[in-house]
Amino acid sequence: MPMVEPEIESRPWEEQANADAPLYLRQIEYLFETSRFYRFKLERAGFATHGAIGALDSIHALPLTEKDELRASRTPEEPIGMHRTAAPEAIARIYSTSGTTGTPSYIPLTAADLEVWIRTSARSYAASGIAKGERIVSTYNAGPFVAGASLAVFDRLGLCHIPVGSANTERLLAAIDLLKPSAVALTPSYASHLIERARERGVDLAKSSVKRVVVAGEPGGGEPAMRAKLEAAWGARVTEAMGIGDISITLWGECEEKAGMHFSGRGFVHFELIDPDTGASKPIVDGAEGELVLTHLVNRSAPLLRFRTRDHVRMSVGPCPCGRTSPRLRCIGRTDDMLIVRNVNVFPSAVREVINEFAPAVTGVILIRPRAQGVRQEPPLPVSVEIAAGTPVEGLADRIRARLREKLVVTTQIELVPPGALPRSEYKSKLVEKA
Repeated sequence: MPMVEPEIESRPWEEQANADAPLYLRQIEYLFETSRFYRFKLERAGFATHGAIGALDSIHALPLTEKDELRASRTPEEPIGMHRTAAPEAIARIYSTSGTTGTPSYIPLTAADLEVWIRTSARSYAASGIAKGERIVSTYNAGPFVAGASLAVFDRLGLCHIPVGSANTERLLAAIDLLKPSAVALTPSYASHLIERARERGVDLAKSSVKRVVVAGEPGGGEPAMRAKLEAAWGARVTEAMGIGDISITLWGECEEKAGMHFSGRGFVHFELIDPDTGASKPIVDGAEGELVLTHLVNRSAPLLRFRTRDHVRMSVGPCPCGRTSPRLRCIGRTDDMLIVRNVNVFPSAVREVINEFAPAVTGVILIRPRAQGVRQEPPLPVSVEIAAGTPVEGLADRIRARLREKLVVTTQIELVPPGALPRSEYKSKLVEKA
């Protein structure tokens, strides 16, 4: 599995903090000089000057940054927000979020910032094993969204890139059939959706040219049952990648060992783990779980300090045969999607993972239907589970209910529904129905 920057990616992880420390101090100084948002925020927290901040190993003493804070700082005169630091003429590109919950958030990049994104993401995608000269089909919505930066990454890796975009299933299947790509990049929901669509058209994806499926954009690709389903149907190796638009399109990429996603932002981003309830820092040790927090080290357009991603992750820190030395993670779910059922934290993706253990009796498509608005729910939690055609249903709901109780300590009400009854997605799946 070739590395894009082996001298960086194989450096002993113990040395990384020493390399990041001076970058962090310069970034803090830059924030005080150029960021009204952080100058005010840090002064309110008792840090009057950059010299009062301390070293990287004391970053946990600084306040966390919430997405809502950034939104609140936007004005008609400053649509990006007060955290913008680069002069307008220095900004080379502006991406946006989808804005499904309101006005889109805008993410500016200087030319140097864009180069950092490309380098980081190239490390992530190269970890999958895809190599120069191979053909890859992408299904990302390039347009105004941060996923568009991936297109330059494929160029950087020397791939023959075949962009198709989402919601274009016929074109995608035609491209696979006629152009013979060795890899596809898409969300796990879409990869699963394509299995059904291909079968309806008499297409056996396992006999196609695709040997690598790189999934990103949402949790799920690393779930053992989901991965097994995708690998069997596609006849291909499935690996994950993950990023967050506010920080970088891709920051984590899984190698062919399939033991979690390697951190690929070395020298560009610092990551932490916190308790999502208290905000307290947690040590990065094998098996540690918590919310991922990220800090820019070299960003010059709109740097973020201790940004709460709301991604709940599990860490792995042991050595990897691929030679990459950074910690790895798996995303369990998002804390802002989480439900609390009688004081038990329930991640929708974790519910899906348990239900997928019952494949091939189930299709893997589920929908949680909360009875009340908000995070807190009373048991039993209603869950619709789609069964596969021809599946005997006697006792299946009871077995699923018992397994969810055993693994997640949550009481559910399981409704079995026929094949095709639940909505599919050609991008990201919705696992929870609004009450």
